[in-house]
Amino acid sequence: MKLGNIILPQTACLAPMAGVADRAFRQICREHGACYVVGEMASAKGLTYGDKKTPELLEVSPEERPMAVQLFGDEPDTMAKAAQMALAYQPDAIDINMGCPAPKITGGGSGSALMKTPELAAQIIRAVRVAVDLPLTVKFRKGWDSNSVNAVEFAKMAEACGADAIAIHGRTRAQMYAPTADWAIIRQVKEAVSIPVIGNGDVDSVDSAIRMYEETGCDLVMIGRGALGSPWVFGQIRDYFFTGERTPDPCLEERMAVMLRHLTLMCQYKGESHAMREARKHVACYMKGLRGAPKFRKAAGELCTLDDVRRLIQEVKDQNPEL
Repeated sequence: MKLGNIILPQTACLAPMAGVADRAFRQICREHGACYVVGEMASAKGLTYGDKKTPELLEVSPEERPMAVQLFGDEPDTMAKAAQMALAYQPDAIDINMGCPAPKITGGGSGSALMKTPELAAQIIRAVRVAVDLPLTVKFRKGWDSNSVNAVEFAKMAEACGADAIAIHGRTRAQMYAPTADWAIIRQVKEAVSIPVIGNGDVDSVDSAIRMYEETGCDLVMIGRGALGSPWVFGQIRDYFFTGERTPDPCLEERMAVMLRHLTLMCQYKGESHAMREARKHVACYMKGLRGAPKFRKAAGELCTLDDVRRLIQEVKDQNPEL
């Protein structure tokens, strides 16, 4: 898939996830095979009005390239200005969030609420397109609800307004993250536009990635929640598409080493105290399927230092010697 001057292999990329896809997680996913990553959504108003927390969401590490910063907002001029300001962080692409279903985002008319106002969405895409020369992508959903499924029309509009690629999540805003994503709508979008289409929703393994490519014809698969606690899924998908071979899941020693590496990066970028508070949800995900997982997930909520993490890892190994 070509995104501007960036050539992306047909493997899998990391979806933007608020509160999850920070620099540390993006870097871990790149290290384990993600061909491209998208950062946490950043408020255009927050950036242009000088909010102190917003710049952290835009910081880019050399190890995570190629990557896109993602902006959200409902004012064309503000989005354009924010996109120009984001250039200072030297991203490889700009992504516009028109798919977030969170009430605090949609309540202000941003995120997936823009699927109800396609005229405004068009103004935003055009304004950002004029403001920056970087590759521009737009992420959106199937529609607002079952009575307003407009992904195909929305995709055509995004293309006409200058988007270089689009990413579509196969659920409406009303569905949030359940039930099963509708991959048929991704195929319909792919057949309706000439720009690259990135498919998103319910991919968490080699087999599901294969099926999405086959069933939708998309140019690239995007993984979000399916990578939580298992960033090596990107490498497994890459290895299969590059060599035809299936890489086994990591053993417990390797799994815990990845987790420790992930949390160490978080501490490096955010400081230990801040990082440990945010790391607890990641630790819980790394514990999936292990003997004693409920106890370990509870213990994750009490982690304060990397030494606490190392002690927890030893407990996990002691209770799962066969892994």
